[in-house]
Amino acid sequence: MSEAGSAFRLRPVSFEDLPGWRLDDPSSLWAAMTDCRNYLQSVKPYKAGALGLTADDLGLLLERASRASPRDAREARSFFERETRPFRIEPNNTRSGVVTAFYEPEVAVSDAQDDEYRHPIYRRPLDLVDVTETNRPADLDPTYAFAMQTDEGLVPYPDRRSIDQGWLEGRRLEIAWARSKVDVFFAHVQGAARLRYPDGRLRRITYAAKAGHPFSGIGRLLIDLGEIPETKISMQSIRTWLGEHPERIDEILWHNRSYIFFREAEVEDLSRGPIAAAKVPLIAGRSLAIDRQIHTFGFPFFIHARGLTHMDGGREFARTMLALDTGSAIVGPARGDIFTGSGDEAGELAGAVHNQADFYILIPKQAAERFV
Repeated sequence: MSEAGSAFRLRPVSFEDLPGWRLDDPSSLWAAMTDCRNYLQSVKPYKAGALGLTADDLGLLLERASRASPRDAREARSFFERETRPFRIEPNNTRSGVVTAFYEPEVAVSDAQDDEYRHPIYRRPLDLVDVTETNRPADLDPTYAFAMQTDEGLVPYPDRRSIDQGWLEGRRLEIAWARSKVDVFFAHVQGAARLRYPDGRLRRITYAAKAGHPFSGIGRLLIDLGEIPETKISMQSIRTWLGEHPERIDEILWHNRSYIFFREAEVEDLSRGPIAAAKVPLIAGRSLAIDRQIHTFGFPFFIHARGLTHMDGGREFARTMLALDTGSAIVGPARGDIFTGSGDEAGELAGAVHNQADFYILIPKQAAERFV
C-alpha cells in the first residue's frame, strides 16, 4: 500500500475488485484519449499533480490506446486490464469519496442589450492577471490565483456584487446579454454554456478566468437560512426557490463572491461536449473533474457511486472515466464532478447527484511499480 500523500493512500486492487467492472463499456473513451494524445503531441504536456503521475506516464498509455481500436465493451475493458493497474484511493479521514455532477447549460442571449436581455456575460478584463509565486503580494490571500493589476501593485479584484453593480460597464467586454441573471450565475457555477440567440444561432463559451475570490455555495446558505431543508437541496430546488423569491436574488447570489469570466469556444461539432480544462471536448457521462493539485489530466479512473442509480436505468453508477476538468469546489483525492452533457435534460441529471463514491485510479503498468 502506497502512502501517496499525507491525506490519502493508494491500495492496489484487481479489476475483479471493482464493483460493476464487468458491466461497464469504456469504448466511448477512445475519442477523448485520441484528443488528449493530439494535445500532448502538438501543444504541451499536462502539469503533474502531487500524486506524481506525469504526461510521460500518460503518453505511453495513449499511444498504445491509439493502436487498440476496441470493437466492443469486452475489448475496451481488456485494454485497460492489459495496460493499467487499479488502485483504490483511500482518504485518511473517511472511508469513501464524494461525487457531484455538472453540465453545459443553455442560456438564452442576444448580441445587444435591451429591456429583455439585460445581464452581461463577460470576457476576461485586461487588468485581471494571474498570481504566481513571483508576483504574489505578501498580504494577498494565498488561495487567490488572480488579482487586479494597479499602479500600486496587485490587489483583490472586485467581487460579484461590485461587478453586478456596474464595475465593468463601458469596457466592451460583453460576449452576449442574457435574459436571466440566474442563468448567468449557473453558467458561472458550471464553467461553460451554450448560448442560444433569438435567430437560432448556437455558440459556446468556456471558462477563461475568475475574479479570485473563493467559491461559496448558495445551497449551503439557503440551508443555513432555513429556506430549503438539507434533504431537499439540489440545483432544481435552488432554481425553484430563486424563481419564487425574485426580490432576494441579489442577496443570495452575492453571497458567492466568486465571479467567472468566459471566452468564446467555437466547436464545429455541437454534438461533442465543451472544451474544458484539459483542452479537449468532454464526453457526457465519461468525463470527470478532479482536484488538479493532486491528479493529472487525462488519466483514467473507475468510479463506483453507491445509491446513484438514475443515470444507469436503476443500476448503481460504475464507470471508467477520464480526468478532463477541474473546479474550485473539487478538493481532495477522492472528490469528483461527473459531466452529464448539455442542455436541460443533462441539467436534470446533474442536479440530483451528490453521492458517496469509491474512487479507483487506473495507473499505467510501467508507472504502477512506483506506487506498490
